[in-house]
Amino acid sequence: MEERRRSIRTELNISAVISSMDGRNPKELQVDVKDLSKTGIGFECTNLLGIGTVYDADITIWTQETIHVFLKIVRIELLRDGYAYGATFIGMPQNDSQRIEVYQAIQNDEN
Repeated sequence: MEERRRSIRTELNISAVISSMDGRNPKELQVDVKDLSKTGIGFECTNLLGIGTVYDADITIWTQETIHVFLKIVRIELLRDGYAYGATFIGMPQNDSQRIEVYQAIQNDEN
């Protein structure tokens, strides 16, 4: 598969809560974040989500702080016990994006 990511992803094992932006059927889901960049996120979930759908997300990062973002599903992969998703951030404060970049720089220096 051709790599289309615009930013380097850092592998993480953190959690997030995503909420449907669909006013008719709002639901909140716990997801397992696998990787994160300043432009997107990879996560796993047992629920089937649609390509192009937008979610409101609260991501608990490595500092145990929560960042609030909006994300759009751009990739789905079927797993044995659920689905793997790729999503791009369509709304993230600049300071949170910079925090991710700083974390990645520190991780690269340690490795």
